[in-house]
Amino acid sequence: MELNDIKSVYFVGAGGIGMSAIARYFLHRGLIVAGYDRTPSALTEKLKQEGMDIHYEDDINTIPEACLDKASTLVIYTPAIPADHSEMEYFRSHGFEIQKRAQVLGTLTRSHHGLCFAGTHGKTTTSAMCAHIMYESSIGCDAFLGGITKNYGSNCLIMGSDNVVIEADEFDRSFHWLQPWMSVITSTDPDHLDIYGNEEAYLESFAHYTSLIQPGGALIMHTGLAVKPQLQEGVRLYTYSRNEGDFHAENIVIDNGEICFDLVSPIENVKGIKLGQPIPINIDNGIAAMAMAQLNGCNADELRQGMATYAGVDRRFDFKIKTQNLVFLSDYAHHPKEIYQSAKSLKELYHNRKVTAIFQPHLYTRTRDFYREFADSLSLLDEVVLCDIYPAREQPIPGVTSKLIYDNLRQGMPKALISKNEVIEYVRSHEFDVLVVLGAGDLDNYADEITQILKTRCK
Repeated sequence: MELNDIKSVYFVGAGGIGMSAIARYFLHRGLIVAGYDRTPSALTEKLKQEGMDIHYEDDINTIPEACLDKASTLVIYTPAIPADHSEMEYFRSHGFEIQKRAQVLGTLTRSHHGLCFAGTHGKTTTSAMCAHIMYESSIGCDAFLGGITKNYGSNCLIMGSDNVVIEADEFDRSFHWLQPWMSVITSTDPDHLDIYGNEEAYLESFAHYTSLIQPGGALIMHTGLAVKPQLQEGVRLYTYSRNEGDFHAENIVIDNGEICFDLVSPIENVKGIKLGQPIPINIDNGIAAMAMAQLNGCNADELRQGMATYAGVDRRFDFKIKTQNLVFLSDYAHHPKEIYQSAKSLKELYHNRKVTAIFQPHLYTRTRDFYREFADSLSLLDEVVLCDIYPAREQPIPGVTSKLIYDNLRQGMPKALISKNEVIEYVRSHEFDVLVVLGAGDLDNYADEITQILKTRCK
């Protein structure tokens, strides 16, 4: 089925961050958009306000009439949906066109210039930065992002551009559906070993992904990665990092909560870059974003303007309170290397202050595979509070709990092990200098309440 033949789109698993971006794309095109999700959320409520018909019971009788015509309905599903889901069984048994989210994005990369951002971590922020630079520039872009941008309050930007910024997800090898015009790879630290089995298979998946970049395009890869690109003839290879590579920074100044630097580039050096979201790891992220934007025609003034006005993404170094006496933020970091970068950035920004993390591990398998690495990364901080594991799609694994991380934290460091339900009371009864809530689970649901508690101490 061609995209132009579609009159209605039905989403099985509508409330995911990636799925909702596709839903918004089809809403923008004026199609009938409906779907199922397991539970209501702020995102599903927003989608309903924007015109999507969403229900929360797995019941084929709740599927709208307009989505029951297989000749004109596209069904899009998330791999997290169980195999025995009755709505999915109905669509399969009745011969509907059924695609993964990544297949739809793959179709777009074949008909547009797909500017794709892949990597274990950093891809959401980097793609959002690039999308903001290009969207505000004379070049323009559409974008499908893995987070809600603060600049636009959305994870989907549509202006009808031939350039489409896409977050390329390695989970379930989804990014193999894409055919990028250009791609950034931010990192390849092993993850999703429940899917891949081992590091070798994980790296091979990234290597195959690089082979999908179209001739005439480019790969922009962080220095020092273990993946060996398999580029087609005519694909240019560039490297980047904070301190070295074809694209890198120099004259970095981190002072009084601000970060400025100059961009060194094979295209054009750009002086006076100021980060609108001044986090040290955003130097790396910003270099990759600017490299992609510059390779696609953005000029020096557009790069400076875009970086200075970039406001960040929800749950990515998301500052709720930022005063001289108290700082509170939420960060999505859920892989040991992400937590390492988060901890390193916080200690660089607040080197004379006590940094406390409340961390909710995400997935039993990830905790089992990386509990020592989690402990090492968290030990960079001054104090750690561990909550129980957020299971997401998994069943418990005997012997795998947050205590594995707790027992391997730096000897002598202040630490606590509590349930998620005890978090609010813990915050009420303790003093903090810099507090960060870490993880990809549901602990962020408490962020607003924590903010209100802590704000009373700022008066």
